[in-house]
Amino acid sequence: MEIIPAVDIRDGKCVRLAQGDYARETVFGDDPLAMARQWAAQGATRIHVVDLDGARSGVASNAPIVQAIARGVSVPVQTGGGMRSMDALRSMLDAGLDRVVLGTAAVKDPAFLAEAIAYAGDRLIVSVDAREGRVALEGWTEATDLDSLAFVQQLAAQGVVRVVYTDILRDGVTDGPNLEMYQRLVAQTSVRIISAGGVTSVDDLRHLAGCGIEGAIVGRAIYTGDVRLPEALQAVGA
Repeated sequence: MEIIPAVDIRDGKCVRLAQGDYARETVFGDDPLAMARQWAAQGATRIHVVDLDGARSGVASNAPIVQAIARGVSVPVQTGGGMRSMDALRSMLDAGLDRVVLGTAAVKDPAFLAEAIAYAGDRLIVSVDAREGRVALEGWTEATDLDSLAFVQQLAAQGVVRVVYTDILRDGVTDGPNLEMYQRLVAQTSVRIISAGGVTSVDDLRHLAGCGIEGAIVGRAIYTGDVRLPEALQAVGA
């Protein structure tokens, strides 16, 4: 299982939110590129970069920083937040990003999703962000009645190869990951699953690896030191 450090950007800074709440923000650094380089130096094989401003507004306002990270580290970088058009998607892939993540647009614009799948192939990730099993949109601020498992199954039928699944209520807090949901996703869908949200310990990562998922995005826990990246990589054989 791949362990993927998260670099979340808001107003140009490296931050973490609690349960997706923009009012519950902790700033961990003024230089997102320096943070990404730190995780790469500690052994990360991939970095997950999120433009939080873009996720909420639909405009990838931190794109220059994201692209600088892709150029400035020696490992692949994947990014999401504000990817609402083919121009935005192409510009990120052309700028050296390894993968691009679609969230809100995958639900609200089926034609764009189909075009993105055809263009990007396995370089496309769909982010499925769920609160109590229902998909949330617009930087987690808009609730829907869309069942998250059924949506992942639908994405698989459309040709999506990889999904990042976030349990919003576990994100940025200390409740641990939703292992039961990840087991269901692996058992009941054909897509590759990357988990996000809830990791607080190396044991959590061992349990996630046992679910059969492809990767785990880790944020707050590596910033606070509750999880030390080199130890975590060793624990899961990454």
